[in-house]
Amino acid sequence: MTSDELNVSLAVLNNRRQIISSVVEKIQLPGVEHVVAVASGKGGVGKSTVAANLALALSAEGYRVGLLDADIYGPSQGAMMGVAEVRPEVSGDRLHPVMAHGIQCMSMGFVTSPNTPAVWRGPMASGALQQLLTQTEWDNLQILLVDMPPGTGDIQLTLAQRVPLSGAVIVTTPQDIALLDARKGIEMFSKVQVPTLGVIENMSTHVCSECGHEEAIFGSGGGASIAAEYETRVLAQLPLSMSIRQQSDQGVPIVASAPDDPASESLRAAARDIASALQEGQPEGPSIKVLDD
Repeated sequence: MTSDELNVSLAVLNNRRQIISSVVEKIQLPGVEHVVAVASGKGGVGKSTVAANLALALSAEGYRVGLLDADIYGPSQGAMMGVAEVRPEVSGDRLHPVMAHGIQCMSMGFVTSPNTPAVWRGPMASGALQQLLTQTEWDNLQILLVDMPPGTGDIQLTLAQRVPLSGAVIVTTPQDIALLDARKGIEMFSKVQVPTLGVIENMSTHVCSECGHEEAIFGSGGGASIAAEYETRVLAQLPLSMSIRQQSDQGVPIVASAPDDPASESLRAAARDIASALQEGQPEGPSIKVLDD
């Protein structure tokens, strides 16, 4: 096959994907006003920690919030929210969210054994996630945060196509390798017409707990550069902090355990920006014209 033939074949394949994407039916989620994905292009950037604290920050700002752990293979929100051992109540084929710190939570970790791996292929994992979404009895949520699995594979694409996402928040660290993958995440959402509400730069700096010296050990300016590149905003810059890690491990994220901490205040500011962006994105009502007789 020549390079020209290959380019034509790739163009045809891409066109078919766009057609398929345009006709995929969206999942209906009664009781949920907005769904926001918290995503990253790669693992290890602290996305789940950010998602948990962002949910608490939105709740602290007065919103009714839910948190769905969409990482089928490695669910962690139960532990971070301090409810890893809790099992959801079941009514018929409906699951009731587990309440943690005032947040309605659901995770695959709530319905499987802690030591049992989900050895599933992509379609099975996507199907399980859709069941969690549609069979959970979400109660009058204004914002449902979806802690996305890392990467841009089958599960991520299924969610982006099937779930009526109001927007996405991208979590990255300042280092170049993380930014490469963060771009892929933004591009994925762009292809399915989901706006990026902003970027949260995690592990921006490290402050020594002994001497107070602050150092940008993963580089600097990465979050700002990718936000400028995609014409979005930097929602927050969070430090690499031992207290954030400790509180997450103890099931009491820092926004709940230390609301006056600078990181908590940054997350609450991010929450206000996200809520404002969602309100700005609401479609206008139909125009009414008065017709002359």
